[in-house]
Amino acid sequence: MDNADALRSNIGITMDPGKIDKAYELAKEAYQEIGVDVDAALKQMRNVQISVHCWQGDDVMGFEGDTGALGNGLAVTGNYPGRARNIDELQSDLEFAYSLIPGRHRLNLHALYGDFPTPVDRDEIGVEHFRGWIDWARGQQIQLDFNPSYFSHPHATDGFTLSHPDAGIRQFWIDHGIASRKIAAAMGEAQDTPCINNFWVPDGYKDTPADRKAPRERLAAALDSIFSTDLPAEHTLDAVECKLFGIGSESYVVGSHEFYMGYAISRNKVLCLDAGHFHPTEVISDKISSVMMYVPELLLHVSRGVRWDSDHVVTYTDELQSILQEVVRGDYLNRVHIGLDFFDASINRVAAWAIGTRNTLKALLAALLEPTQQLQQLELEGDYTGRLALLEEQKTLPLGAIWNHYCQQAGVPAGADWLGLVRQYENDVLSHRDRNPTLVG
Repeated sequence: MDNADALRSNIGITMDPGKIDKAYELAKEAYQEIGVDVDAALKQMRNVQISVHCWQGDDVMGFEGDTGALGNGLAVTGNYPGRARNIDELQSDLEFAYSLIPGRHRLNLHALYGDFPTPVDRDEIGVEHFRGWIDWARGQQIQLDFNPSYFSHPHATDGFTLSHPDAGIRQFWIDHGIASRKIAAAMGEAQDTPCINNFWVPDGYKDTPADRKAPRERLAAALDSIFSTDLPAEHTLDAVECKLFGIGSESYVVGSHEFYMGYAISRNKVLCLDAGHFHPTEVISDKISSVMMYVPELLLHVSRGVRWDSDHVVTYTDELQSILQEVVRGDYLNRVHIGLDFFDASINRVAAWAIGTRNTLKALLAALLEPTQQLQQLELEGDYTGRLALLEEQKTLPLGAIWNHYCQQAGVPAGADWLGLVRQYENDVLSHRDRNPTLVG
């Protein structure tokens, strides 16, 4: 945080604080005219935490050493300089990224990002390998979320993990899941708020299977074994994540939407919906109000697919706005956990974090500034003309002025002022990494 403050003082903020204040007051009046309480919206904004994903910073490499090439439905493209090569560099980049994002947010860690001074296989990872992350998070005043890593490993090379027909391999991955739950619980206990532990497995067939039933039975049984021990809900919450298809599993994914929705309902688990995990013409915003009727809580992986689950940096799209509108309109903020999931190695990785997280927060702010009660009342009265008119008119209200004020009040750059800071950080820090030998661990 101090690093960013120093850079900011050197470069200077281009947006005039006085003009931001004046624009905010005018914008606030405009929203008040349609019955929106801006102060109440900003108060809600300050209570929302986005779970920022660690893997954007290093292209999903992790710090295990050579356990296997990235695969199992994952691919990262691009070779932009400055990838984080060790925990210290990743933490430095994250600290800088957080300094560009208004609010206090979380960090989502995958199991392969532990501190492994000596090689440890995934069925033997423990809390000790993440104690440094717990201490770092406490020092940064952020909370952690977690994910077991069912990919990029010799026991996943044939495309199956928890649904593998080999009982020994299946048990290896069950043990990994059990170990991951213990780590997540320790994180939650240390931070005094639940650590969301999200399970995604890539299992599936590239071509048409002859038996769709047996792998799903094995997956359900394996998950039941992992979750057989109850852990305190105040420490960790288990989430399960569905997917339509992936690289190498285009014809059949064991953990489909229907599988995991049924599993989450029957086992009282958090359901994870990833914006890129469905058919290109299918959106998760339309699913939120349905699944929230039956699952206790929902985890969102906000991403942007381009023709497939390609995990592009989140931009201010119609679907992003619709996702956050549904969360706000349904009054689900206390039951929905918002996380990010994208990785782009063709651009500055810190900038990717800033762009994606700030866009998600902008969409949330837009949803909170929507005249929801008026719109729903018009709809209840059958006045669809009035509903459409108000929906369209509020789209051009000065959201940007409220956003810039929110950033200024949070002590982070308003507008695009953050970009100059990122470029300076790249010049001072990131660009030097590629001049030195690669560091691992």
